[in-house]
Amino acid sequence: MYDNAVAQLVARKYKEEPLKDFASVNSNTKLSDLNLNWRESELPERKRTKHVHRLHPYLGKFIPQLAEVFLRKYQPHLVYDPFCGCGTTLVEANVLGIDSIGTDISQFNVLLSKVKTEEYDLKLAEGELHNILKRSHDLGRKSLSNKKINKVINTENEYIKAWFAKDTQKDLLAYLSLIKDYTYQDLLRIVLSRSARSARLVTHFDLDFPKKPQTEPYFCYKHGRTCRPVNEAYKFLYRYTLDTIERIKEFAKIRTKSSVAVYHADSRQVELPKDIDLVFTSPPYVGLIDYHEQHKYAYELLGLKNNETREIGPAKNGKSEQARKDYIKGINEVILHTRDYMVKDAVIAIVVCDKFGLYNPEAVGFKSIGRVERHVNRRTGRRESAFYESILIWRKA
Repeated sequence: MYDNAVAQLVARKYKEEPLKDFASVNSNTKLSDLNLNWRESELPERKRTKHVHRLHPYLGKFIPQLAEVFLRKYQPHLVYDPFCGCGTTLVEANVLGIDSIGTDISQFNVLLSKVKTEEYDLKLAEGELHNILKRSHDLGRKSLSNKKINKVINTENEYIKAWFAKDTQKDLLAYLSLIKDYTYQDLLRIVLSRSARSARLVTHFDLDFPKKPQTEPYFCYKHGRTCRPVNEAYKFLYRYTLDTIERIKEFAKIRTKSSVAVYHADSRQVELPKDIDLVFTSPPYVGLIDYHEQHKYAYELLGLKNNETREIGPAKNGKSEQARKDYIKGINEVILHTRDYMVKDAVIAIVVCDKFGLYNPEAVGFKSIGRVERHVNRRTGRRESAFYESILIWRKA
C-alpha cells in the first residue's frame, strides 16, 4: 500500500540523479540503486515513444525504459508477458536479443503487438503504404459519381455512422476495402485504426474518453479557440502513413533475429513453453480502463472479435470490495497458471499501482525479493495527475 513512508522514500530519490545510462544495468545492479523517477526533462516523450512504440496510441502502457532496465538486470533467455497490451515488453526484448512471448485477451492488442514486432521487407512495405493511400484517395473521389463504388464504401454499421462524418466514412471505408490486395495487411489495418481514432466526431481535447459524438462547433481547451468536428480522414491517413514508414525503418535498424510470439488467448489457460525464466508485465489496474472500449472504433471498423467479458478488472466493474476480490482472483489465476511454465528460481517483475495492497506473492507460490517504487509525475492529454507505481520483484518458490 502507498503511505507516507513510500512518498518520503520517493521524495529522497528525487533529490538524486535518476538512471540515465541504461546499458550500465546488469545482473550485479542492486534494486536499491535503481532510481527510476524520471522527470520530463530527463526522459522526454520522444524517448518514451521511440520508433514503433508510438505506432498507435494506447492507454495504460508502461514506458519502454522500465522493460529495458529489468531485462538488462535479469538477462533472461525467454521473457513472457501475460498482459502484453501493445507489446512494449516484446519490442524491448527483441532489441536486446531476448526471445519473448506475449498473450492478450484483446484481439486489437495482439494485432498491434504483432505489427510492432514484425520483420518487414521495407521496400515492399513502403510501396504498399504509398500505393493504398493513393488508391483509396482515388476510390473516394470516384465514389462521388460511381454508384457501384459508392455502394462498396457504404456501411450500415450504426457505430461508424454515428461517430464519423459522411466524408470521413468514405475515406476510411475506401481504404479498408483495398487492404485485402496487399501483403502487409495488418500494418495497413493499424494505419487505418490510428487514422480512425483521430478522425472521429470528438473534441480535440478528449480523444481518450469521448462520451458522445461531437457534431457541432465547440470551444477547444487544447487550442484555446472554437474548433469544428473533423469531417475527413484522408489527412490522417496521409500523416500516419509517413509516420509509420519512418518508425518501422527506425526499428528495423535495431531489430534482432530473436523470436517473438504473440497469442490471442486467455492468460489463465494459454499453453506455453516450459522454459520461461522471466515474466515482466503490467496487469490491468482494478477499475481503471476498459481495454476493449478504448479501441471500440477499431473493433467496429475492422470487425474484430470482442472479448471484453473476459477482461480482468475493467473500469465498468468499479473499485468496490467485491470488484477488488474478483480482480485479484483473476490476477492470481494468471500468475498461478504462468508459474507452471517457469523454470526453477525464475523471476516475475510486476508493474503495479497496488494502492489496495492486493498482491501477495505467497498466495501464488512466490517469495518477494525486492520492490522498486517510482513516482510518475507527468501524463499526456487531460490525464495530468501524478501517481505512484511499484515494481514488485518475486522469485518462484
